[in-house]
Amino acid sequence: MPLDMPVLETPLLDAPVMEGSSAHAATATASRLHATPRARQLLADYIELTKPKVQSLLLLTTISAMYVAGDPSALLVALTCLGGYLSAGGAGAVNHWFDRDIDARMARTATRPVPAGRISPRAALLFGCTLAGLSFAELSLTVNVLAAGLSFAGFLGYVFVYTVWLKRRTPQNIVIGGAAGAIPPLVGWAAVTGSLSAMAAILFFIVFFWTPPHFWALSLLMKGEYEKVGVPMLPVVRGESETRRQILLYTVLLYAVTQLPFCAGGLGTFYLVASLVLGVGFIAGAVRLYRRADRRSALQLYLYSLAYLALLFGSMVVAVKL
Repeated sequence: MPLDMPVLETPLLDAPVMEGSSAHAATATASRLHATPRARQLLADYIELTKPKVQSLLLLTTISAMYVAGDPSALLVALTCLGGYLSAGGAGAVNHWFDRDIDARMARTATRPVPAGRISPRAALLFGCTLAGLSFAELSLTVNVLAAGLSFAGFLGYVFVYTVWLKRRTPQNIVIGGAAGAIPPLVGWAAVTGSLSAMAAILFFIVFFWTPPHFWALSLLMKGEYEKVGVPMLPVVRGESETRRQILLYTVLLYAVTQLPFCAGGLGTFYLVASLVLGVGFIAGAVRLYRRADRRSALQLYLYSLAYLALLFGSMVVAVKL
């Protein structure tokens, strides 16, 4: 029996070790399970910095311009869109960094990654600048230098002209700064042709004149938020009545500009009819907002403006292929 004692005691001696190992394994597993949602959240936050919802319309105008300009390969379209996404995403990330103070005070933006504290301001700035650099390199090496330069100009315009200089200083921030958002069609055109043309300029001005009525409709809905943080959006500085009048004016100007592709002979009857129907719908929405002056009309016009731009540029592609 004395000789058997160590054997009998072995399970007793091993028991704590086994329990410790199990506890360690369980802790490690729990840590991994806990790390997975955190990693997913971090990835989602960095994607949010690039403003993917805004990107979808920018990329749509880029792709449409490419097919209006010529017959690009799927690879060229993909490479151009990648560079465009990186550039616009970098601008979005820098915007998150610069506007973190006012974002934290507005209900719509308080949960963004930087003001909510999930991503540090320094990390957001570094991320944005890195994306811009990668965009220029990728477009220069795989597309052409003109497309890369135009895309980088859009980045600089959105960051320095709109975000840093105009947004907090003048109610014309959207009008002037909106030029940065009109760059993507130029990038798409340059990617296919290696140059720019009168048609490319028309596409630029379509987006340029579309931006004010689109954004001012949203600013009517967000007037209280902008007023609270001191951002001089048009409804805050000039009042809602003047904003509705400006929306109607720019919508009419937009309609006139959208007729230029047909008048210049670049697009045919299909586009003419599509632009007419879409334009009349936009003007009707602006007139309704001007007369009714209610939030529902502003929301309807804002949502319509999103569909309008997508359908208008889509009709250009169809018109070219007919």
